[in-house]
Amino acid sequence: MNLPKGPDSLCFDKDVFMKDDFDVDQFVSDCRKQVQLEEMREDLELYYKLLKTAMVELINKDYADFVNLSTNLVGMDKALNQLSVPLGQLREEVMSLRSCVSEVIQAIDNQLSKQEDLQKKKVCVLRLIQVVRSVEKIEKILHSQNSKESNSLEISSPLLAGQILERIATEFNQLQFHAVQSKGMPLLDKVRPRIAGITSMLQQSLEGLLIEGLQTSNVDMVRHCLRTYATIDKTRDAEALVGQVLVKPYMDQVILEEAVKSSPNGLQVMYSRLLDFVPHHCRLLREVTGGAISSDRADTVPGYDFLVNSVWPEIIKGIEERLPYLFNPGNPDLFYERYIVSMEFVRRFERQCSSQASVKRLRVHPLYTSFHNKWNLPVYFQLRYKEIAGSLENAIGDGLMAAPAGSAYHLQVSEVLWSCLVKCWSDKVYLSPLAHRFWKLTLQLYSRYAKFLDEVRYSSRLHFCPTRPLPSGSESGSPTSLSTKQLVYIAADIQKLQEQVLLLTNKSHLSKKSICVIPKPSGHICTFTQYVCTYALADSKACLSSSIPTLNTRMTQHLTERSCRFLKSASEVPRLYRRTNKELPVRASAYMDNALRPLHQLLTDSTGLVTTSTAQEWLRVALSDCTQRYYETISEVLSSVRRMEESLKRLKQARKGTSATTTTGANGGPTDDSKIRLQLALDVEYLGEQIQKMGLQPSDITMFSALMELVKEARELAEQNQ
Repeated sequence: MNLPKGPDSLCFDKDVFMKDDFDVDQFVSDCRKQVQLEEMREDLELYYKLLKTAMVELINKDYADFVNLSTNLVGMDKALNQLSVPLGQLREEVMSLRSCVSEVIQAIDNQLSKQEDLQKKKVCVLRLIQVVRSVEKIEKILHSQNSKESNSLEISSPLLAGQILERIATEFNQLQFHAVQSKGMPLLDKVRPRIAGITSMLQQSLEGLLIEGLQTSNVDMVRHCLRTYATIDKTRDAEALVGQVLVKPYMDQVILEEAVKSSPNGLQVMYSRLLDFVPHHCRLLREVTGGAISSDRADTVPGYDFLVNSVWPEIIKGIEERLPYLFNPGNPDLFYERYIVSMEFVRRFERQCSSQASVKRLRVHPLYTSFHNKWNLPVYFQLRYKEIAGSLENAIGDGLMAAPAGSAYHLQVSEVLWSCLVKCWSDKVYLSPLAHRFWKLTLQLYSRYAKFLDEVRYSSRLHFCPTRPLPSGSESGSPTSLSTKQLVYIAADIQKLQEQVLLLTNKSHLSKKSICVIPKPSGHICTFTQYVCTYALADSKACLSSSIPTLNTRMTQHLTERSCRFLKSASEVPRLYRRTNKELPVRASAYMDNALRPLHQLLTDSTGLVTTSTAQEWLRVALSDCTQRYYETISEVLSSVRRMEESLKRLKQARKGTSATTTTGANGGPTDDSKIRLQLALDVEYLGEQIQKMGLQPSDITMFSALMELVKEARELAEQNQ
């Protein structure tokens, strides 16, 4: 039902009244958000009038039909009574016909079921007849052959025997098929002993003929035997027979513990002899089965893989049973050599496979997996981890010992870190299946080194080896304090490691070890090494970089503390000139040279170790801090001098010409206050000169301009009082 359309000015939608979940309260709440209640009421009254008008129009439209409804129904009951009788008769006829049809359908279904049952029994009988015929036919072939030559099939001519076995195998294959289909039949149980005898005879004959063919290198005989094995679906039996008869005796002679231990390369010699078995003793089999390059593909017997199913199992069984000590990871160096030689043997054995499909079958073979699992690589890595990480921990325990002469680094711990990183990927340590573990160790070494640097900067328990002196230039003080040269060494080593961290992947011993392929987010393919270099080692470099700000802070604090100890001596300048009758100062105070000595020492210690910009930044920050404190000290001294000067003036005026002590010289020269101001001015000017000698500009130093203004004013006052 469609509601009448109202004016567009209504504050509500007319269709909301037709919703099943219409709620009056919700409707009123929504309308109040738009208009006032009075306006909403007016819109509702307007739409109510429209609804009443529409309802009246609808009634008037169908009014005639509504009025005539009762008239049209007159006599309808009589018409319905007249139709009920013929409809009942028709229903009885339909039900009778339906019953007849159902009986006919049931009779037909019964006949069809009997016919289907007879057909199945007929098929079973035909199969049993075929089984009996096949058994009689095979026995007839055997009896006829035995009556010609002897009681054994093997002594007939090899070619004839192979052809007869193929005929028997073909018939035997059909016999097996029909016997499986007739399983459970009584007649089959009576024939089963005869089938078992035929099976035993056929297998014995095939084994004898195959062994004879291999021993005499008769290609046709071997081909007939293998084809017969394939016909009766016994290819795995043939491969097992070859493994026991042909492969195992050779392996028993080659895989010997005494031969392996007789020479340093005994294991490699043994593997070479094992690889020689395939071209020398499996040539015939590979030629017949299509595994050789020169084999005729049209006359090959498919379905065999003697390298995977005959040769490989016997090799692995012999190694695991006779040489179990190979897999012992107790000696990691020896374990590494054995593993590398063994994996090279596996790769060379895979290259002898006839196809990629054969290689895939080899890699999913249970003994292939078993052989790889025998090598306890996690234990080997743990030994290497203890060896590599332990050397770094020992170096960290020795503290900040100097590196040996000729080293690229200045601290022994940095030299040991780099040697550990290189060792992780050296040719005598790294194994490709452990790439992820060695990468984790690499990142852990970087992280441990960074943590050690944090301990050096923050921990007061850092110790130094008592047998090794501190680097030259170390200041006196606590035995746990760091010298300027030590801080420079740390900064230089961090800078060197940052340069070499990404160069690590460009080393020949690492760039060749792209042991797996990883898809990048962009869809391109990259090697494991490239991927980790881009991301993981970049993070390690960032980890080292994060230590630089803290190191810079420690360096500047260290320099500031050493210099400010002497700059505080500026407060002693008044004591040197009051009532001492000293001459007018002409040079800077001695404390200024002492205060600047650590800064000059930094320049000397950092030359050739860190970049000039780094050393200049250290000096700039340290001088800014020192200048700030020096400014406060001089301001306090000058304020004290001014107060003393004013106090003396007031005292002099109070005495009004009486005899009193003044600050003037005996001959009326400069006052003590003038000497003090002049001395401080000379000290600050000397500081500015030394800043320029250090390669900096005084304008780069915070508060130095304010300091110069302060002493300039003091100098002017001193000149006025002279």
